[in-house]
Amino acid sequence: MENNEYLEVFIEESKEHIQSLNDQLLILENEPENMDTVGEIFRSAHTLKGMAATMGFQDLADLTHKMENVLDAVRNDQVKITSEIIDVIFQAVDQLEGMVLDIAEGGDGSSDVQELVNTLQAIESNQGFEKVNESTTNTNTNTTNTKTSDQAHFDGLDQFELAILDQSKENGFENLEVTVKLNDNCLLKAARVYMVFEVLEQIGEVIKADPTVQELEEENFDLQFHVLLVTKDSAEDVKQKILKVSEIEEVIVSTFEQVTNVQEHHEEKENVEKQSNEVKESSKNKTADDSKKKAAKGVASKTIRVNIDRLDGLMNLFEELVIDRGRLEQISANLKHAELQETVERMSRISGDLQNIILNMRMVPIEQVFNRFPRMVRQLSKDLGKKINLEIVGAETELDRTVIDEIGDPLVHLIRNALDHGIETPEKRQEAGKNEEGHLLLEAYHSGNHVFIEISDDGAGINREKVVNKAISNHVITEEEAKQLTDKEVYQLIMSSGFSTADKISDVSGRGVGLDVVKNTIESLGGTITIESEEGKGSLFSIQLPLTLSIISVLLVEVEKEKYAIPLSSIIETAIISKSEILNAHNKEVIDFRGKVVPLIDLKNVFEVPTEEEDDELYSVVIIRKGDKMAGLVVDTFIGQQEVVLKSLGDYLGDVFAISGATILGDGQVALIVDTNTLIN
Repeated sequence: MENNEYLEVFIEESKEHIQSLNDQLLILENEPENMDTVGEIFRSAHTLKGMAATMGFQDLADLTHKMENVLDAVRNDQVKITSEIIDVIFQAVDQLEGMVLDIAEGGDGSSDVQELVNTLQAIESNQGFEKVNESTTNTNTNTTNTKTSDQAHFDGLDQFELAILDQSKENGFENLEVTVKLNDNCLLKAARVYMVFEVLEQIGEVIKADPTVQELEEENFDLQFHVLLVTKDSAEDVKQKILKVSEIEEVIVSTFEQVTNVQEHHEEKENVEKQSNEVKESSKNKTADDSKKKAAKGVASKTIRVNIDRLDGLMNLFEELVIDRGRLEQISANLKHAELQETVERMSRISGDLQNIILNMRMVPIEQVFNRFPRMVRQLSKDLGKKINLEIVGAETELDRTVIDEIGDPLVHLIRNALDHGIETPEKRQEAGKNEEGHLLLEAYHSGNHVFIEISDDGAGINREKVVNKAISNHVITEEEAKQLTDKEVYQLIMSSGFSTADKISDVSGRGVGLDVVKNTIESLGGTITIESEEGKGSLFSIQLPLTLSIISVLLVEVEKEKYAIPLSSIIETAIISKSEILNAHNKEVIDFRGKVVPLIDLKNVFEVPTEEEDDELYSVVIIRKGDKMAGLVVDTFIGQQEVVLKSLGDYLGDVFAISGATILGDGQVALIVDTNTLIN
C-alpha cells in the first residue's frame, strides 16, 4: 500500500491525539478515580496505535500498545493511578511526540523505546501477576476455558483481525487462545512449532501468533508461544489434538473474550477511518447498501484539512487582486462612467467579502499554542520545587496562522521567566503571607483589529532598584538617566539585549539570554509588549498583536510629491494645527494634545524629502501611539483611508530607517509604509 498520500493526514491526526493525551493526563492526575478520563486517554492511545501500525511505524505502535495495556489495567481496577505512573506515561507521550516529529521531518520514526516499554510492562505485569495468582488458587492451570493474563498478547489486534473474530463468533465458531509450552529438552523448536501449526490449520484458522510466525521459524523465542485460533472444535478437543505432538509439556486453551472488551474502541476506530476515507477516496463503495450509506452519512465531517501553503498561495493571488481593484477604482473615478462605477463598486463589495472569507480561513484558535503550556508548567513546577496553578482564559481567540507559528516561543520564554523569577517558593510565599500555591494567568482577547495576550502572576514582582543597578553596570543607562525614569520605563529595561537580573543562570528561563529576543520577535510581527509590576504583588506582561500581517488598513498621506502609508492601527486621530500652537521643550517642537505633551516629527526631515522652503501657518498632523508614548507626524496633505497589500522591500534595499515595507497604489505608484514604532522610539 502506498502511504505517502496519507502521511500528512497521519501526522496531523497524531499530533491531535498526542495533545489530547497531554490534556487528559493532566486531568487524570488531579482526578485519579475519573474513569471517563481514563477512557478518553485509552481511546486516543488505541487510535494512535492503529494508525501507526497501518502506516508501518512499528516502534510508535509498540510503545503506544504498552501504554494502552497500562491504561486497560487501570480501567479494570488492576492498577491504581499514582503521580509516578503519570510521570512514566508522560515520558511515553514525549517519546511519541518526538517520533511523530521525526516522521514529519522525513524520518522513519524509529527510536530506542525499550527502556520505556520495560517500565510500562513492569507497571502492568506487577498487577497482572497478582491477578494470575488469584485465579490459579481457585482453578487448575491445565484445565480449559481459564482466561489468564496472557491474553494481553492479543490486545493489539487491528481492524481486520477484530472483524474476523466478530464474524466468526456470530457464525457459531469459537475464538480460542492457545498457549503451548515445549519441553525443556526440546532440540528442534521450529519443527515442533511447525507440527503444532499443521494441527491447528486442520481444525481451524490461525488469526495471529505471539511471537510472530517469522520469529517462531527462526526459533527466536523461549519455550512458550501463543496462538489465536478460530475453530468449530471445543477447547478440550483442540488441547488433546495438540498434545499428540511430541515434546509438548503443557497446553492451555482458553476462550478469547478480548473482542468484547475492545468493541467500543473498535467501533470508534471504524468511525474515524470512515471520516478519513471520505476525504481520501470519495468515489469508492458506491454500491454499498442503504445501512452503510446511513452510517457513513452519520459520521460525515463538514471540515477538511488544507495545507497552509495552499492558503498562502490563495492569499498571494488575492493580494494581486486587491492591487488591481485599487487600480480599477482609480480609473473609474477618473472616467466618471456611471455603469463602470457601478460595476467597480459591486466588485469592491464582493472582493471585500472574499477577503474576509480568506482571512477567516487562515484564522486558527490560539489554543493551539496555549495547549502546550499546562504540561510545561507541571514539569517546571516540579523542577523548581514550586506549587503553581495555571489558569487559561480566552483560548478560543483566533489569530492568523502566520502569527500563531511565530508567537509560541516568545510565550514559552515569558512563562518560564514568570515561573523562575516571578513566583516564589512555597516557603517564601508563606513568609510573605501569601497562599503557598502561586497563580499564573494566561489570557487572550480581541480588541479592535488586535489580539492581546497577557501573562500575569502573583509573584514577587520586579525589584526596581535591582533592575536599575544592573542597567547601570551594563552601561544601558547612566545614573543621571536612572533618576529620571518612571517605573514603567525601568521595567522596559529588562528587555534590553543581554539583560538578566538572575543571580545565577538556569536552564529554566534566562540561560544568559534576556527578554530582548521576545521583544524583537513580537515587534517583527508588528506587535508591542508592555510590562506592569508591583513589587511583592506580581507582574503583568501584555502583548499586542495584529490580527493579520498581509493586508492592512492605512491612511495615505502626501509629503511634497511622495506618498506614504501610515497603518491605521497606530493612529489616534488627525489634526490641523496652527503655527502658534507649536511649543518648544528640550530643543524639540511639541504640541499640547488633550493635556499631554506630544513631540512633533516632520516626515520631510526624517525621509530627507527635497522641499522648497515655505512658511506655512497651518500644519497637517497625524497623532500616532505606541503603548504610552505618542508622537505627531507632520505631513503636507491627507489623501484618505485605503486597504493595501504589505510587500517587503527585499534583501537588495536592506533595512531602511522607519520603513516597514511598500505597497502598489491604484494609479500604479509605490507608497512606502511608515514604521511608526521606530519613529516613536
